[in-house]
Amino acid sequence: MRNFIYSRRKLLLNLYSNNFSTSAIKTQNVQQATTGATKRICIVGAGPAGFYAAQYLLKQLSDCAVDIVEKLPVPFGLVRFGVAPDHPEVKNVINTFTKTAENPRLRFFGNVTLGTDVTLQELRDRYHAVLLTYGADQDRELQLANEEQPRIISARKFVAWYNGLPGAEQLQPDLSGRDVTVVGQGNVAVDVARMLLSPLDSLKLTDTTDYALEALASSKVERVHLVGRRGPLQAAFTIKELREMLKLPNVDTCWRPEDFTGIADQLDKLQRPRKRLTELMLKSLGEQSNRKGTPSIGKQFLPVFLRAPKAINQNEMEFAITELKNNAAVATEATERLPANLILRSIGYKSSCADAAINFDAQRGHVCNLQGRVLKDNSSKSVEPGLYVAGWLGTGPTGVILTTMNGAFAVAKTICDDIAAKSFDTDALKPGFEPANKSVVTWSGWNRIDQYERAVGKAKGKPREKIVTIQEMLRIAGV
Repeated sequence: MRNFIYSRRKLLLNLYSNNFSTSAIKTQNVQQATTGATKRICIVGAGPAGFYAAQYLLKQLSDCAVDIVEKLPVPFGLVRFGVAPDHPEVKNVINTFTKTAENPRLRFFGNVTLGTDVTLQELRDRYHAVLLTYGADQDRELQLANEEQPRIISARKFVAWYNGLPGAEQLQPDLSGRDVTVVGQGNVAVDVARMLLSPLDSLKLTDTTDYALEALASSKVERVHLVGRRGPLQAAFTIKELREMLKLPNVDTCWRPEDFTGIADQLDKLQRPRKRLTELMLKSLGEQSNRKGTPSIGKQFLPVFLRAPKAINQNEMEFAITELKNNAAVATEATERLPANLILRSIGYKSSCADAAINFDAQRGHVCNLQGRVLKDNSSKSVEPGLYVAGWLGTGPTGVILTTMNGAFAVAKTICDDIAAKSFDTDALKPGFEPANKSVVTWSGWNRIDQYERAVGKAKGKPREKIVTIQEMLRIAGV
């Protein structure tokens, strides 16, 4: 069966490659933006921040042309590679982004890497303004001995693995053990826990990659610990994600009653979102008490609070028991060990410096900026005229897509305000990006990839089957 699917996919690939081999830059199929556009703006990064900023700029500046330069051959960033496959409704923003991309004053250049294929200075020479939005592609580490073991991987890489990010197919997480410990209690941590515990039949209806489905089908994981430094009132996951966990079939959610001592007494002091989340946890805890003595129905989801990572041992992880002081977790001398055949680290992302010319804070992992304007240096607080940053690259990895949208709109407005105030020259003619001999994927090339993925997915009863290698993407795009 597997050989049949592979053969069918190869046939489709050859058909698409033969039909579209003359597309993209090689035949100068990219049209210049609308004649009369005098202000050229380049956005580096085709994720949510980049598209929302482009949407705002095109609407507010009738005489601007926007080019989006993206490292991957495909657009949408974390919407494509970060959103959980069983959350298709979150991916609906792609429809909005597509409308923006189809604006005649916007061009998409996929498979172009800042710092390798083009430098920041080259972009600044070719555009009136440059907006950096290439996101956060690195992980924060636990800073513990033995952290480089193959059985300790980041939740970011695990998410990329089941979402089909090119290169992630090589991850091969070991799911042969009973226990997985996830360090962190944000929504990404809950996402990976849910993927590990969800029924395979439900995942088969999503765009989870085939190789991930195959690995999950043979998974021996039965228990997932979700461990956080602070208490229930500081949990970073949201009520939607918790509800989904509580509704998973054949999965028991097992709280520790001692973690909730005195929590009910504080409900009236909480703001509404936190109060609703806490009430749901307390309700689930009460239902758990009513089930006491009843055998487990199958797999287990085990949230653990007030524990800080201390050491990584063979098939287990040691945590320091913490106490809350001024809302901060302070480690005590007491410790606890949890079983951990596989450890998923989910304690945050950070960005990388794509080009040496960027004023980048390596310790904090983001571009140094003042309300989206990139700083020349950190002492004088003077800004680089015409250079901006938005999204996680500028703020650090915080918030959800709505947060990113509001932030991108705000920075795009700043660009508009600076143009109106003549903070930098927009009178000189700028040529925009010229790909030369680089294999570039245009928007029409992406449409071919999109159509191919949907066709292969439809044959399997899925919304799409993602292409997971850049080489295959380029072939289908006709590059």
